[in-house]
Amino acid sequence: MIGIKFMPDKLVQALIKSLPDPKWSQRHNMAYIPNTKENLGIIYNTFRGTVWINYNRFFANKPLNTHNEAVDVDWYRKRKPIPDYRYCPEEYLIKLELKRYANSTVRTYVSFFEMFINHYKHKDLHTIDESDIRAFLQQLIQRKVSNSYLNQAINAIKFYYEVVMDMPNRFYEIERPRREHKLPKVISKEEVLSIIEHANNLKHKCIISLLYSSGLRRSELLNLKPTDVDSKRMLIRVKSAKGNKDRHTLLSSTALEDLRRYYKEWKPQIYLFEGRKANRYSAESVLKIVKVAAIKAGVGQTVTPHVLRHSFATHLLESGVDLRQIQVLLGHGSSKTTEIYTHVATNTFNNIKNPLD
Repeated sequence: MIGIKFMPDKLVQALIKSLPDPKWSQRHNMAYIPNTKENLGIIYNTFRGTVWINYNRFFANKPLNTHNEAVDVDWYRKRKPIPDYRYCPEEYLIKLELKRYANSTVRTYVSFFEMFINHYKHKDLHTIDESDIRAFLQQLIQRKVSNSYLNQAINAIKFYYEVVMDMPNRFYEIERPRREHKLPKVISKEEVLSIIEHANNLKHKCIISLLYSSGLRRSELLNLKPTDVDSKRMLIRVKSAKGNKDRHTLLSSTALEDLRRYYKEWKPQIYLFEGRKANRYSAESVLKIVKVAAIKAGVGQTVTPHVLRHSFATHLLESGVDLRQIQVLLGHGSSKTTEIYTHVATNTFNNIKNPLD
Protein backbone atom coordinates (compact mmCIF):
# COMPACT_ATOMS: atom_id res chain seq x y z
CA MET A 1 0.00 0.00 0.00
CA ILE A 2 0.92 3.65 -0.33
CA GLY A 3 0.65 5.25 3.10
CA ILE A 4 -0.11 8.98 3.14
CA LYS A 5 0.95 10.74 6.33
CA PHE A 6 0.20 14.45 6.68
CA MET A 7 -0.44 17.27 9.13
CA PRO A 8 -4.16 18.05 9.65
CA ASP A 9 -5.23 20.23 6.74
CA LYS A 10 -8.70 20.52 5.16
CA LEU A 11 -7.36 21.00 1.63
CA VAL A 12 -5.11 17.93 1.88
CA GLN A 13 -7.99 15.88 3.34
CA ALA A 14 -10.25 16.91 0.47
CA LEU A 15 -7.60 15.97 -2.08
CA ILE A 16 -7.08 12.56 -0.44
CA LYS A 17 -10.81 11.87 -0.76
CA SER A 18 -10.48 12.44 -4.51
CA LEU A 19 -7.93 9.61 -4.80
CA PRO A 20 -9.05 6.16 -6.05
CA ASP A 21 -10.66 4.23 -3.15
CA PRO A 22 -8.78 5.83 -0.21
CA LYS A 23 -8.96 4.09 3.20
CA TRP A 24 -7.89 5.04 6.72
CA SER A 25 -5.62 2.92 8.93
CA GLN A 26 -6.29 3.33 12.66
CA ARG A 27 -3.20 1.29 13.46
CA HIS A 28 -0.80 3.45 11.41
CA ASN A 29 -2.84 6.66 11.72
CA MET A 30 -2.66 7.44 8.00
CA ALA A 31 -4.63 7.23 4.78
CA TYR A 32 -3.64 4.62 2.21
CA ILE A 33 -4.38 3.42 -1.33
CA PRO A 34 -3.07 0.42 -3.34
CA ASN A 35 0.58 0.69 -4.34
CA THR A 36 0.57 0.82 -8.14
CA LYS A 37 2.57 2.84 -10.62
CA GLU A 38 -0.66 4.46 -11.81
CA ASN A 39 -1.60 5.51 -8.27
CA LEU A 40 1.84 7.02 -7.69
CA GLY A 41 1.28 9.19 -10.75
CA ILE A 42 -2.21 10.13 -9.57
CA ILE A 43 -0.85 11.19 -6.16
CA TYR A 44 1.83 13.31 -7.78
CA ASN A 45 -0.64 15.05 -10.11
CA THR A 46 -3.22 15.53 -7.34
CA PHE A 47 -0.89 17.22 -4.87
CA ARG A 48 1.43 18.98 -7.32
CA GLY A 49 1.71 22.66 -6.43
CA THR A 50 0.02 22.10 -3.05
CA VAL A 51 2.45 20.09 -0.91
CA TRP A 52 5.91 18.52 -1.13
CA ILE A 53 5.79 14.76 -1.55
CA ASN A 54 8.54 12.56 -0.12
CA TYR A 55 8.92 9.57 -2.44
CA ASN A 56 12.05 8.16 -0.74
CA ARG A 57 10.40 4.94 0.46
CA PHE A 58 9.57 3.95 -3.10
CA PHE A 59 13.11 4.01 -4.49
CA ALA A 60 15.79 1.63 -3.27
CA ASN A 61 19.04 3.40 -2.42
CA LYS A 62 21.81 2.71 -4.89
CA PRO A 63 24.83 0.88 -3.42
CA LEU A 64 27.73 3.12 -2.56
CA ASN A 65 30.71 2.99 -4.87
CA THR A 66 33.40 1.47 -2.66
CA HIS A 67 36.12 1.18 -5.33
CA ASN A 68 36.50 4.80 -6.37
CA GLU A 69 39.62 6.79 -5.71
CA ALA A 70 39.49 8.74 -2.43
CA VAL A 71 37.05 11.61 -2.78
CA ASP A 72 38.86 14.91 -2.30
CA VAL A 73 36.54 17.80 -1.41
CA ASP A 74 38.91 19.51 1.05
CA TRP A 75 40.40 21.37 -1.88
CA TYR A 76 37.07 23.18 -2.29
CA ARG A 77 36.98 24.09 1.39
CA LYS A 78 40.51 25.49 1.39
CA ARG A 79 40.16 27.74 -1.64
CA LYS A 80 41.17 31.35 -1.25
CA PRO A 81 38.10 33.52 -0.58
CA ILE A 82 36.91 35.52 -3.56
CA PRO A 83 35.03 38.74 -2.70
CA ASP A 84 31.32 38.66 -3.46
CA TYR A 85 31.45 34.99 -4.56
CA ARG A 86 28.98 32.44 -3.22
CA TYR A 87 30.60 29.10 -2.41
CA CYS A 88 29.07 25.65 -2.51
CA PRO A 89 27.26 24.92 0.81
CA GLU A 90 29.09 22.61 3.22
CA GLU A 91 26.18 20.15 3.30
CA TYR A 92 26.54 19.77 -0.50
CA LEU A 93 30.22 18.79 -0.13
CA ILE A 94 29.47 16.41 2.76
CA LYS A 95 26.80 14.58 0.74
CA LEU A 96 29.20 14.19 -2.21
CA GLU A 97 31.74 12.70 0.23
CA LEU A 98 29.24 10.31 1.80
CA LYS A 99 28.00 9.11 -1.59
CA ARG A 100 31.64 8.63 -2.67
CA TYR A 101 31.12 10.16 -6.06
CA ALA A 102 34.08 10.06 -8.44
CA ASN A 103 36.32 13.13 -8.24
CA SER A 104 35.43 14.05 -11.81
CA THR A 105 31.73 14.07 -10.84
CA VAL A 106 32.49 16.13 -7.73
CA ARG A 107 34.32 18.74 -9.82
CA THR A 108 31.46 18.89 -12.31
CA TYR A 109 28.70 19.18 -9.69
CA VAL A 110 30.47 21.82 -7.58
CA SER A 111 31.38 23.88 -10.64
CA PHE A 112 27.84 23.91 -12.05
CA PHE A 113 26.11 24.42 -8.71
CA GLU A 114 28.33 27.39 -7.86
CA MET A 115 27.56 28.85 -11.28
CA PHE A 116 23.86 28.48 -10.45
CA ILE A 117 23.92 29.94 -6.91
CA ASN A 118 26.05 32.88 -8.06
CA HIS A 119 23.44 33.61 -10.70
CA TYR A 120 21.04 34.09 -7.74
CA LYS A 121 23.63 35.20 -5.17
CA HIS A 122 21.23 37.60 -3.43
CA LYS A 123 18.45 35.03 -3.15
CA ASP A 124 18.09 32.43 -0.39
CA LEU A 125 18.46 28.90 -1.80
CA HIS A 126 15.23 27.77 -0.14
CA THR A 127 13.24 30.46 -1.94
CA ILE A 128 14.44 29.50 -5.41
CA ASP A 129 11.62 27.84 -7.37
CA GLU A 130 11.19 26.07 -10.68
CA SER A 131 10.68 29.31 -12.61
CA ASP A 132 14.06 30.57 -11.35
CA ILE A 133 15.74 27.35 -12.48
CA ARG A 134 14.08 27.56 -15.88
CA ALA A 135 15.28 31.17 -16.24
CA PHE A 136 18.85 30.08 -15.42
CA LEU A 137 18.69 27.19 -17.92
CA GLN A 138 17.21 29.51 -20.54
CA GLN A 139 20.20 31.79 -20.10
CA LEU A 140 22.52 28.79 -20.72
CA ILE A 141 20.54 27.87 -23.84
CA GLN A 142 20.94 31.43 -25.15
CA ARG A 143 24.70 30.96 -24.75
CA LYS A 144 24.30 28.01 -27.16
CA VAL A 145 25.82 25.46 -24.76
CA SER A 146 25.62 21.77 -25.68
CA ASN A 147 22.85 19.45 -24.50
CA SER A 148 25.41 17.58 -22.40
CA TYR A 149 26.44 20.84 -20.68
CA LEU A 150 22.79 21.65 -19.97
CA ASN A 151 22.11 18.20 -18.52
CA GLN A 152 25.12 18.48 -16.21
CA ALA A 153 23.79 21.80 -14.91
CA ILE A 154 20.37 20.22 -14.24
CA ASN A 155 21.96 17.25 -12.44
CA ALA A 156 24.03 19.52 -10.18
CA ILE A 157 20.96 21.58 -9.22
CA LYS A 158 18.73 18.53 -8.69
CA PHE A 159 21.41 16.98 -6.47
CA TYR A 160 21.11 19.86 -4.01
CA TYR A 161 17.34 19.97 -3.71
CA GLU A 162 16.55 16.28 -4.10
CA VAL A 163 19.55 14.61 -2.41
CA VAL A 164 21.07 17.18 -0.05
CA MET A 165 17.79 18.80 1.04
CA ASP A 166 15.81 15.53 0.75
CA MET A 167 13.09 16.98 -1.48
CA PRO A 168 12.56 14.07 -3.92
CA ASN A 169 11.18 14.95 -7.33
CA ARG A 170 10.93 18.63 -6.48
CA PHE A 171 12.04 19.52 -9.99
CA TYR A 172 10.44 16.55 -11.68
CA GLU A 173 8.88 18.81 -14.27
CA ILE A 174 12.09 20.55 -15.36
CA GLU A 175 12.41 19.85 -19.07
CA ARG A 176 15.61 18.19 -20.24
CA PRO A 177 16.98 18.74 -23.74
CA ARG A 178 16.35 15.99 -26.25
CA ARG A 179 19.25 13.59 -26.51
CA GLU A 180 21.50 14.10 -29.49
CA HIS A 181 22.16 10.99 -31.53
CA LYS A 182 25.48 11.64 -33.18
CA LEU A 183 27.43 8.95 -34.98
CA PRO A 184 30.84 8.11 -33.49
CA LYS A 185 33.94 9.41 -35.29
CA VAL A 186 36.01 6.55 -36.68
CA ILE A 187 39.34 6.37 -38.49
CA SER A 188 40.73 3.56 -40.66
CA LYS A 189 43.10 0.81 -39.50
CA GLU A 190 45.82 2.30 -41.70
CA GLU A 191 45.43 5.67 -40.01
CA VAL A 192 45.60 4.04 -36.56
CA LEU A 193 48.86 2.26 -37.46
CA SER A 194 50.29 5.49 -38.83
CA ILE A 195 49.41 7.35 -35.59
CA ILE A 196 51.17 4.65 -33.52
CA GLU A 197 54.25 4.89 -35.75
CA HIS A 198 54.37 8.69 -35.33
CA ALA A 199 54.35 8.57 -31.52
CA ASN A 200 57.24 10.49 -29.93
CA ASN A 201 58.65 7.63 -27.86
CA LEU A 202 58.01 4.09 -26.65
CA LYS A 203 55.82 5.21 -23.76
CA HIS A 204 53.58 7.25 -26.06
CA LYS A 205 53.45 4.36 -28.51
CA CYS A 206 52.22 2.00 -25.75
CA ILE A 207 49.56 4.50 -24.65
CA ILE A 208 48.12 4.88 -28.15
CA SER A 209 48.35 1.14 -28.84
CA LEU A 210 46.43 0.21 -25.69
CA LEU A 211 43.72 2.83 -26.21
CA TYR A 212 43.03 1.31 -29.63
CA SER A 213 43.81 -2.40 -29.27
CA SER A 214 41.92 -2.78 -25.96
CA GLY A 215 39.15 -0.23 -26.58
CA LEU A 216 39.94 1.59 -23.32
CA ARG A 217 38.46 4.82 -22.09
CA ARG A 218 41.10 7.39 -21.17
CA SER A 219 40.28 7.11 -17.43
CA GLU A 220 40.56 3.30 -17.63
CA LEU A 221 44.01 3.54 -19.21
CA LEU A 222 45.19 5.94 -16.48
CA ASN A 223 43.95 3.59 -13.71
CA LEU A 224 45.77 0.53 -15.11
CA LYS A 225 48.44 -1.11 -12.96
CA PRO A 226 51.12 -3.50 -14.25
CA THR A 227 49.32 -6.41 -12.54
CA ASP A 228 46.22 -5.72 -14.69
CA VAL A 229 48.08 -6.94 -17.77
CA ASP A 230 47.54 -10.71 -17.97
CA SER A 231 50.02 -11.89 -20.60
CA LYS A 232 49.19 -15.58 -20.05
CA ARG A 233 45.52 -15.18 -20.94
CA MET A 234 46.19 -12.20 -23.27
CA LEU A 235 43.68 -10.07 -21.41
CA ILE A 236 43.63 -6.73 -19.65
CA ARG A 237 41.60 -6.38 -16.48
CA VAL A 238 39.75 -3.07 -16.22
CA LYS A 239 38.80 -2.34 -12.60
CA SER A 240 36.00 -0.08 -11.38
CA ALA A 241 35.24 1.28 -14.84
CA LYS A 242 32.22 3.40 -15.70
CA GLY A 243 29.28 2.34 -13.54
CA ASN A 244 31.72 0.81 -11.03
CA LYS A 245 32.01 -2.39 -13.11
CA ASP A 246 35.04 -4.62 -13.64
CA ARG A 247 35.62 -6.31 -17.00
CA HIS A 248 38.24 -7.97 -19.17
CA THR A 249 39.23 -6.78 -22.61
CA LEU A 250 41.70 -7.88 -25.28
CA LEU A 251 45.48 -7.61 -25.05
CA SER A 252 47.26 -7.33 -28.38
CA SER A 253 50.39 -9.45 -28.84
CA THR A 254 51.98 -6.55 -30.73
CA ALA A 255 51.17 -4.15 -27.90
CA LEU A 256 52.48 -6.70 -25.35
CA GLU A 257 55.94 -6.72 -26.97
CA ASP A 258 56.12 -2.93 -26.71
CA LEU A 259 54.79 -3.01 -23.14
CA ARG A 260 57.53 -5.43 -22.05
CA ARG A 261 60.22 -3.17 -23.48
CA TYR A 262 58.52 -0.14 -21.94
CA TYR A 263 58.33 -1.80 -18.50
CA LYS A 264 62.06 -2.63 -18.51
CA GLU A 265 62.97 0.89 -19.63
CA TRP A 266 60.60 3.05 -17.55
CA LYS A 267 60.06 0.79 -14.50
CA PRO A 268 56.62 2.06 -13.39
CA GLN A 269 56.05 1.69 -9.65
CA ILE A 270 52.29 1.91 -9.00
CA TYR A 271 50.44 2.74 -12.20
CA LEU A 272 51.31 1.35 -15.62
CA PHE A 273 51.72 4.91 -16.92
CA GLU A 274 53.12 7.41 -14.47
CA GLY A 275 54.16 11.05 -14.45
CA ARG A 276 56.66 12.58 -12.06
CA LYS A 277 57.14 11.10 -8.57
CA ALA A 278 55.21 7.94 -9.53
CA ASN A 279 51.97 9.90 -9.77
CA ARG A 280 49.28 8.78 -12.17
CA TYR A 281 49.70 10.18 -15.69
CA SER A 282 47.45 13.15 -16.42
CA ALA A 283 44.41 12.94 -18.70
CA GLU A 284 45.52 16.11 -20.51
CA SER A 285 48.88 14.50 -21.37
CA VAL A 286 47.19 11.46 -22.90
CA LEU A 287 44.93 13.67 -25.03
CA LYS A 288 47.92 15.68 -26.23
CA ILE A 289 49.90 12.53 -27.08
CA VAL A 290 47.09 11.23 -29.31
CA LYS A 291 46.39 14.57 -30.99
CA VAL A 292 50.05 15.35 -31.74
CA ALA A 293 50.71 11.85 -33.17
CA ALA A 294 47.59 12.13 -35.38
CA ILE A 295 48.72 15.50 -36.74
CA LYS A 296 52.19 14.08 -37.50
CA ALA A 297 50.54 11.12 -39.24
CA GLY A 298 48.57 13.53 -41.44
CA VAL A 299 45.13 12.30 -40.32
CA GLY A 300 42.54 14.74 -41.64
CA GLN A 301 40.29 14.87 -38.58
CA THR A 302 40.85 15.55 -34.89
CA VAL A 303 41.70 12.28 -33.12
CA THR A 304 41.05 11.79 -29.40
CA PRO A 305 41.38 8.72 -27.14
CA HIS A 306 37.65 8.10 -27.59
CA VAL A 307 37.98 8.12 -31.38
CA LEU A 308 40.47 5.26 -30.98
CA ARG A 309 37.94 3.40 -28.79
CA HIS A 310 35.20 3.95 -31.40
CA SER A 311 37.56 2.70 -34.10
CA PHE A 312 38.39 -0.43 -32.08
CA ALA A 313 34.68 -1.33 -31.82
CA THR A 314 33.92 -0.53 -35.46
CA HIS A 315 36.88 -2.50 -36.83
CA LEU A 316 35.89 -5.53 -34.70
CA LEU A 317 32.35 -5.35 -36.09
CA GLU A 318 33.66 -5.07 -39.65
CA SER A 319 35.80 -8.18 -39.13
CA GLY A 320 32.73 -10.21 -38.11
CA VAL A 321 32.89 -10.12 -34.29
CA ASP A 322 29.47 -10.53 -32.67
CA LEU A 323 27.88 -7.35 -31.34
CA ARG A 324 27.31 -8.92 -27.91
CA GLN A 325 31.03 -9.74 -27.59
CA ILE A 326 31.93 -6.15 -28.50
CA GLN A 327 29.48 -4.94 -25.85
CA VAL A 328 31.30 -7.00 -23.21
CA LEU A 329 34.74 -5.77 -24.33
CA LEU A 330 33.63 -2.13 -24.21
CA GLY A 331 31.82 -2.51 -20.89
CA HIS A 332 28.50 -1.17 -22.18
CA GLY A 333 25.55 -1.76 -19.87
CA SER A 334 23.08 -1.85 -22.76
CA SER A 335 23.34 -3.40 -26.22
CA LYS A 336 21.65 -0.26 -27.60
CA THR A 337 24.82 1.70 -26.84
CA THR A 338 26.91 -0.77 -28.84
CA GLU A 339 24.46 -0.92 -31.75
CA ILE A 340 25.45 2.59 -32.84
CA TYR A 341 28.59 1.09 -34.41
CA THR A 342 26.44 -0.70 -36.98
CA HIS A 343 25.74 2.76 -38.43
CA VAL A 344 29.42 3.38 -39.22
CA ALA A 345 30.73 -0.11 -40.01
CA THR A 346 31.47 -0.35 -43.74
CA ASN A 347 30.26 -3.95 -44.02
CA THR A 348 26.77 -2.66 -43.18
CA PHE A 349 26.68 -0.99 -46.61
CA ASN A 350 28.89 -3.28 -48.71
CA ASN A 351 26.04 -5.58 -49.78
CA ILE A 352 23.68 -2.73 -50.67
CA LYS A 353 23.62 -1.83 -54.33
CA ASN A 354 23.42 1.89 -54.96
CA PRO A 355 20.30 2.71 -57.03
CA LEU A 356 22.38 4.99 -59.31
CA ASP A 357 24.62 2.03 -60.18
